[in-house]
Amino acid sequence: MKTQTVRAVNALTSHWAGHAADGTGTVFTAAGVWPLLALLADGAAGPARTELEQALGIPADTAAEAARELLTALDAVRGLRAATGFWAARDLLLEEAWSALLPAGTRGALTGDADTDRKALDAWAAERTDDLIEQMPVPVDEETRFVLASALTLRTRWIQPFEAWTTEIDEGPWAGQEVQGLSRSTTLLDRVRVARAPGGPVTLLEVVGDGGVDVHLVLGEPQAPPGRTLQAGIAAVTRAIPSTDASLLPEGNPGPGLRIGSVLSERREDRLNVSTVAFEVTADHDLLDPAALFGLQSASDTRTGHFPGISGEPLAVGTARQSAVARFHSEGFEAAAVTAIGVAVGCAMPRLRYRVRQAQVAFNRPFGFLAVHRTSRLVLAAGWVADALPPEEWDHEAEEAEAWAKLDAEERD
Repeated sequence: MKTQTVRAVNALTSHWAGHAADGTGTVFTAAGVWPLLALLADGAAGPARTELEQALGIPADTAAEAARELLTALDAVRGLRAATGFWAARDLLLEEAWSALLPAGTRGALTGDADTDRKALDAWAAERTDDLIEQMPVPVDEETRFVLASALTLRTRWIQPFEAWTTEIDEGPWAGQEVQGLSRSTTLLDRVRVARAPGGPVTLLEVVGDGGVDVHLVLGEPQAPPGRTLQAGIAAVTRAIPSTDASLLPEGNPGPGLRIGSVLSERREDRLNVSTVAFEVTADHDLLDPAALFGLQSASDTRTGHFPGISGEPLAVGTARQSAVARFHSEGFEAAAVTAIGVAVGCAMPRLRYRVRQAQVAFNRPFGFLAVHRTSRLVLAAGWVADALPPEEWDHEAEEAEAWAKLDAEERD
């Protein structure tokens, strides 16, 4: 992936985090929005083109090609599926130069019958996300001239699974709640680090997946705004701000939820003990609120046309939405998002011989998460966990096994 594109997408993710992370559970992926905005920018003119360029962070005349390259690179990452779809009214005449730049993917026609078109678009969303997202997030009616959509589906298995257990939180916002706790122990202290951001310190835990994607849990100070905590996490994982590994941190409590000290042990190795919770979050986002964040303010003004490079017919953005889901459990992580833009007019007592360094990190109150492509540092999904998952609510083992079997079969083909 091109560095310029990765930086541009991550910048949009950070801006979105400041708006979307309001303390409620949420998940969002700018990697699903950015390519669609890029394709629109290529065909836009006037203020709409200028605003889309500002939201994208790159010139409009290179945006469509950057979108194609990004989607191709995403689809090549193990465990990640990327798809695009484009459906146009049969009587809409498209500019050939613009339509030729559309990424490879589904092409279809809108019949004008709302029920027929809705069923077709919902079926596409469900199939492209293995039923994690069952509906296209935008409405379709007789006024819709075209729909441009993307679907991203991510599944990763942990290199080292967690132990799952039922526990009750004894302090903080989740005090008294019985949740599905997750724990594990490792000799790799530096899976945890602390970053000092302008809004305060954040503790980050890297959970390594078996493909090219890892998930980072982000914990700020209890009083820190969620959006600020997520933004600090994004800056740390993308190396925009420095962070310090646990092996180099002082003993005591050098970061939120983190304690480091010396203990007697039967083994020579230092240890990191992790406790967190399973979670599942879903969210629906209106990308026209605020429209300026995504460069769609002028483009959504239906009093005039904004996309002469797409069609000679006056066109304006009527709807723009994203539906997303993320699940974190003992064996792995999965997330999906469909984005669409509709355009209208651990027993014997051991012998303790060694003194070693031990770090303990606990995510037992609301925290953020980031799914990050390991090589490029592209943030694929971001979100906020406002509520832990009760033990009885996780029952997706068969569903997940089927999805992984399907993915493995596709990769062999």
